[in-house]
Amino acid sequence: MEEMKPCAANSPPLTPLGFLERAATVYGDCTSIVYGTNTVYTWRETNLRCLRVGSALSSIGIGKSDVVSVLSPNTPAMYELQFAVPMTGAILNNINTRLDARTVSVLLRHCGSKLLFVDVFSSDLAVEAISMMKTSSPPILVIIADKEEEGGDDVADKRFRYSYDDLIQRGDPGFNWIRPESEWDPIVLNYTSGTTSAPKGVVHCHRGIFVMSLDSLTDWSVPKNPVYLWTLPIFHANGWSYPWGIAAVGGTNVCLRKFDAPLIYRLIRHHGVTHLCGAPVVLNMLSATQESKPLDRPVNILTAGAPPPAAVLLRAESIGFQISHGYGLTETAGLNVSCAWKPEWNRLPASDRARLKARQGVRTVGFTEIDVVDPESGLGVERNGESVGEIVMRGSSIMLGYLKDRTGTEKALKNGWFYTGDVGVIHTDGYLEIKDRSKDIIITGGENVSSVEVEAVLYTNPVVNEVAVVARPDEFWGETPCAFVSLKDGLSRKVTEEELIEYCRKKMPRYMVPKTVSFRDELPKTSTGKVMKFVLREIAKKMGTTRLSRM
Repeated sequence: MEEMKPCAANSPPLTPLGFLERAATVYGDCTSIVYGTNTVYTWRETNLRCLRVGSALSSIGIGKSDVVSVLSPNTPAMYELQFAVPMTGAILNNINTRLDARTVSVLLRHCGSKLLFVDVFSSDLAVEAISMMKTSSPPILVIIADKEEEGGDDVADKRFRYSYDDLIQRGDPGFNWIRPESEWDPIVLNYTSGTTSAPKGVVHCHRGIFVMSLDSLTDWSVPKNPVYLWTLPIFHANGWSYPWGIAAVGGTNVCLRKFDAPLIYRLIRHHGVTHLCGAPVVLNMLSATQESKPLDRPVNILTAGAPPPAAVLLRAESIGFQISHGYGLTETAGLNVSCAWKPEWNRLPASDRARLKARQGVRTVGFTEIDVVDPESGLGVERNGESVGEIVMRGSSIMLGYLKDRTGTEKALKNGWFYTGDVGVIHTDGYLEIKDRSKDIIITGGENVSSVEVEAVLYTNPVVNEVAVVARPDEFWGETPCAFVSLKDGLSRKVTEEELIEYCRKKMPRYMVPKTVSFRDELPKTSTGKVMKFVLREIAKKMGTTRLSRM
């Protein structure tokens, strides 16, 4: 048996790009994309459009290992670019549209982006970001029109070298797209948050995305020809790898520029939506609106980002949403932990079902191993639902590493594991539950907020003596930043909560801005002088949920 080895016939590089080619053959006349009132494409048309864009990019010099960035909401072009950019051999970099110009400029400079696709309504943001880069070779700018939105077809902007439609017209539909030489070749680069100090650019390979795409379909039991509504931003970890996954099963992508609950209900009923994803805030918004009447047929929702509150779960399920809960990170390319449901749990009271469903769960079938380990010894903790440790994992969809950050990569990928930085327990039945997050990450509406960054901004205010930021429950966003502040002595005027919130608004993206500022004479500290954030978290919880919070 020793002579039997891999060869060209049995080990071609795995890549998710082949899903589109197959979809054009198998599902060619089926609807691939619908958007607005007039935009409809078939899988054959989507394939040809992606080939044209890939061809045009190649003709202007975009190729292997170049980084191509995209700043766009969930429009048809955004979906197509998940295929078109990697078809050139380039690396796709989706950028969060909610970031400010300063942060966007930092990310573009960090990744060395060669070209930036920009949605028409983000054009000023992109141009401002480019102006801040102070480089002699900024990214080529390509503007994306939106004929479904008023003013969205106004793309005669001299600041942009091309329009998206220009590239489609000049591209060759017979383009022979560039297959990866190795399945370990990079395909996407995603930033974990809007950090400006030390960007964490997560690099994934073709193999990892291929496995995650199919694994996600299997775990969620997605059938052929689903109707998928894009409520989850594609810029979030490439939409948890579902752009490629939906192509694999010939589904219909219902694109959506922004979240609007009444519109979502209309789209669900009009298009017969079967699946959608989103953070718990999506569940809350859908179940709290006046539009939340019982659905004609069940709709599957996959949620992650923070444990969904039991009350929200019960409310959403009463409408007809069938909810699945999972866990993943940007570094895993999607959800690699799933709260796999057991039939016997259906006989439990509703409150118990909600409690079980709020747990993160077990590894998905395509993943290798997950554990919770003692940070000192590295050994697995006892599986009793009480022993706390750091969540570690290994599997095919784990990132290659952090771009230009060897130290960060070595810290995260060590001893054969990926160390998540999240803290949790494993119950006696083997199900994982997150208990806390190291580095005090706050998840608000699905966005990651570093408390350290918010604190750093507040510390620049001359009236602030000490500050600590923790999560406060929010009935709309799940949780929001809550800042505990002690002021400097001898101030000649009274400092208000609104004043500090406005100060933050001018210096950071809106989703990072504290929604609560609580003034204290002194922050609680340990004997060594370290702020006791666990005490502040309890205080924030006792404050109750913030209400009518918007960003």
